[in-house]
Amino acid sequence: MTTDDAMAAIRRYHRVTKHWPGRYAPGPGGLDWANQPNPFRRFADAPLHPLPLVAGTGRLTYDDLYAPAEGPAAPLDAEALGLLLELGLGLSAWKEYQGTRWALRNNPSSGNLHPTEGYVVLTRALDGGLGPGVYHYAPHEHGLEERCRLPVDAATALSERLGDVAIGLTSVHWREAWKYGERAYRYCQHDAGHAIASLCFGARVLGWPLRLVAGIPDKHVAVLLGLDRAEDFAGAESEHPDALLAVGPAPDGALPQAVPAALAAASWAGRANRLSDHQVEWPQIHEAEQATVQTDGLPVRAAPEATVEGAPHPAGTADAVTIIRQRRSAVDMDGRTGLSGDAFFGMLARTVPDPARPPWDAWPHAPGVALALFVHRVDGLAPGLYVLARNPDRLPALRAACADDRFTWAPVADSGLPLFALITDVDLREVAAAVSCGQAIAGDSAFSLGMVADFEAVLGTEGPSAYRRLFWETGIIGQVLYLEAEARGVRATGIGCFFDDLMHQVLGMAEDDEAWQSLYHFTVGGAVDDPRLRTAPPYKHLRRA
Repeated sequence: MTTDDAMAAIRRYHRVTKHWPGRYAPGPGGLDWANQPNPFRRFADAPLHPLPLVAGTGRLTYDDLYAPAEGPAAPLDAEALGLLLELGLGLSAWKEYQGTRWALRNNPSSGNLHPTEGYVVLTRALDGGLGPGVYHYAPHEHGLEERCRLPVDAATALSERLGDVAIGLTSVHWREAWKYGERAYRYCQHDAGHAIASLCFGARVLGWPLRLVAGIPDKHVAVLLGLDRAEDFAGAESEHPDALLAVGPAPDGALPQAVPAALAAASWAGRANRLSDHQVEWPQIHEAEQATVQTDGLPVRAAPEATVEGAPHPAGTADAVTIIRQRRSAVDMDGRTGLSGDAFFGMLARTVPDPARPPWDAWPHAPGVALALFVHRVDGLAPGLYVLARNPDRLPALRAACADDRFTWAPVADSGLPLFALITDVDLREVAAAVSCGQAIAGDSAFSLGMVADFEAVLGTEGPSAYRRLFWETGIIGQVLYLEAEARGVRATGIGCFFDDLMHQVLGMAEDDEAWQSLYHFTVGGAVDDPRLRTAPPYKHLRRA
């Protein structure tokens, strides 16, 4: 597929998978519950190395998550690696209702379907029998399945390139497509972004630098993680390479030349389990997969200097690990709870990229996403429509696209942010709900928002594979908002169902103008819990300390 063909294909995919009032993106007519994908991938006959379960509390306050690391980092051992994986990809609780039981995780997922799989590449030996090798993380067992022991030459070459440990992320697109049909590819990508941020915060707890490895082709990630081994996935759902993160500097570029051949000659163990009896093919997802393949890795555009100094609106001294583990998605909002202006500005400040602070120190790209905010209940701030220009360099282009004469673009005084009021003293609760597929949760919150991507500019500069990274950026923003909500005594939830072009109309964008596109919505407020649900600890079933 040529670059032009790929660009046309991903634009076509994005249009086809838009929701409209009365006409949703192609999806299943109903849910085939008997065929629901297993949320846990396992590799049969791969040795399992249990990881320690540790409290992890008392290491950092919540506000320290967003500060540059100071002091010595935790040593790289099985306990620290286990904590990183648990905080990034592990279970947070079990829920039960009328005999049905399901797990929640620290990394959120659309529909709690969890398409994201995690892998570990170790280039040196650790305690617990973990030698240099490639491992799959099994969150239910909180253990590492040993897929391959690295040959000495490959371990040495990878160590020079990635450091002692790297984390790979992949997606099983079928897990989301089972429920959401063609639109599922979008959800898999912002779930990958949530996982990236979750791992960044887990690494910060340990004092480890975690960096997204840019400039590495998908085929190299597939070789490194064993995804290209067709015999190991025979009869099972395939996994698609997403991201590779390294604990260390992670210079850009492809894998060392000797590594692919060494991995091909190495001894691999394990066969992937089948997650469903059968799959439904969604052609548009397949086309999106092909169109967004990273052949040469994503080009890197330098991020601008931080536009927010420090933490002018701290969230408090709560324990960081406690906040990470208690994160939940709200299923309903009470329609009453608001936020102080200080809390609101503080939450937004942490979504603004700062290359010196997590999770943005892991992100090597210029920001491509602005926030369009429906403010409902924020003390000292008039209700209405606002915009946070996360990349001030692109503010003129955004203003030109939002061509509504009523918009004032008045800077919000004392916010310390590139925050602008478009229209105020207007109740937009019904509008916010209508845009989000009629979901009241978007209007019953303190505020809700759409993450609006600089679509044509980013794809035009970086190519069609940047479609994925725009969604990753929205997922990172979403994870920041999730934790900020928990730390400030409220709750949040991501909204994947929204009427794309209705949101664009609200922003005054022309119907045929695709320069900016809304990719992900979010809402924050006072949650209403369902008392019918029973909750159990995440790892009680393991019976180990």
